Amino acid sequence: MKICVVSDVHYKYHSTNEADLRVQKRFLSFLDFAIGRYDLLVLCGDIFDLYNEYKHVIIREYFGIYHRLAKIKEAGCRIVFLSGNHDFWFGSFLTDELGVELYPDNFTLQADGKTIIFTHGDLYTVNDLRYHLLRKFLRLPITRTLVNLIHPDWALVLGAGLSRSSRERPAPTALQKQRARGLKAWAKKNILQGKADIVVMGHSHEAEILPIGDGFYANAGEWIKRPSYLEITDGNITLKQYKTNNKENEQ
Repeated sequence: MKICVVSDVHYKYHSTNEADLRVQKRFLSFLDFAIGRYDLLVLCGDIFDLYNEYKHVIIREYFGIYHRLAKIKEAGCRIVFLSGNHDFWFGSFLTDELGVELYPDNFTLQADGKTIIFTHGDLYTVNDLRYHLLRKFLRLPITRTLVNLIHPDWALVLGAGLSRSSRERPAPTALQKQRARGLKAWAKKNILQGKADIVVMGHSHEAEILPIGDGFYANAGEWIKRPSYLEITDGNITLKQYKTNNKENEQ
């Protein structure tokens, strides 16, 4: 079985600056590259920098992603999308129209004799009580209902502002690393207890593969500075950097 994992693209529908446009172009190129190449594509959270959908309204600027996911699905690939801390207000569109499987927290897979747990990772940060309280509040059904009473255009402007604010006030580097240690600690616990052979996450923006006992913690990294992704082929995991030249990606 051949699996691809990508995370933390932070595709911004509301941005027109050159750096963000490069990320968008590169990610769409990657999705074209993925068509017909994998048995399973795992989108491990924060693919979108902001996501919401209404009963009859979706964000049209994401059409390029939707179109390519449909082509990947049509080529015979299973697609799993795990909620991140930026993209979690999903409705039925991705499932009903594109056949994407949605998971709010974790997804466990048995493949090639390995137990693999996929999760975005924001659930397992430490020393971050404010975020965990906010996470619970934003995921309450009443919160989503109240937001959806606002006209979509205005609701998305509000959401874009909140997303921008969170990026412009990042925690100090030392605190970020301390919080991210919770991801590895959770992975280590599950691997050493025999619950998983491989634990795959995103969220920290730190791409790596770390041996733990007889298993591995793997992080798919991010696409803002250094576009990376994971491949798991017949139970063996590798970390790769995406190049816009497809010949380089074959290596």
